[in-house]
Amino acid sequence: MDFTTIIYTVSERIATITLNRPAARNGFTLAMADELNAALNAAESDDYVRVVVVRAAGHHFCVGMDMNDDSTIGAVEDPLWDEPATRIARPIAELNKPVIVAIQGAAVGAGVSMTLPADFRLAADDARFGFVFARRGLFPEGGSLWFLPQLVGLGKAKEWMISGRIISAEEAFDAGLVTSIHPRDELWSAAETLAREIAEHVAPVSAAVIRRGLTAMAAWGSAEAAFAIDRQTIPYAFTSEDMTEGIASFLEKRPPRFRGVARNVVSRFPWLNTKRQEWPQQPWVNGAPASEEKQR
Repeated sequence: MDFTTIIYTVSERIATITLNRPAARNGFTLAMADELNAALNAAESDDYVRVVVVRAAGHHFCVGMDMNDDSTIGAVEDPLWDEPATRIARPIAELNKPVIVAIQGAAVGAGVSMTLPADFRLAADDARFGFVFARRGLFPEGGSLWFLPQLVGLGKAKEWMISGRIISAEEAFDAGLVTSIHPRDELWSAAETLAREIAEHVAPVSAAVIRRGLTAMAAWGSAEAAFAIDRQTIPYAFTSEDMTEGIASFLEKRPPRFRGVARNVVSRFPWLNTKRQEWPQQPWVNGAPASEEKQR
């Protein structure tokens, strides 16, 4: 599709998505939500891409909903309708590639909630965050009621969301929302450096299983779920070409040349499906619940 609110480029195995409404402080619109969704899906389907970087042009990352955009406002009765921030948060959560977000200036409302499923949030030293929904008579979006407590804990999530106050980059870093803080003029280069490191040295299949597995495991109440997963992933890893290449490159002191395609492998593991209604009641092995398999 032709993008009007974002820029999408691919280079050196990195897909870069740039929010591009700087005159409107990258105010969030329905068009932006759909274009971000399309760009994320394009990155997922492109086997050349190994890492996704999301950033924003101008002084601010995203100041939240653009109140001048009527298409973003209004309730929809269709039960299958996804509100705009979810159209970004869900594909990020289900992406089989690491996602890095570079944030400068304000990231407020949807501007911060849509970034929560990402793996890294790099912030400029002037970044500030706000879950301001309660101050606007709104409710949290983009799954942030689940993602934020996973990152910063329930107590901090309640404090930030109920008060709706603005949070500095330093406080966000201390709480675990932000991965690192950088001078504003070094933010994009820091994100690109991290992206290149992952693209060059990390096996795509491993990254996919790790990022999606960690999210899936957050819903289970004991380590037994992870043990059941290990019984599936480790036997696969021991017979994979990626493991052979990873060990060989280490012994030969050279960069690895991983060839595994993440989306061709993750379908082997049903627990990676993040749609709650399709999850098993307990971890399964070979298509059956682990307890039933053991009884057989």
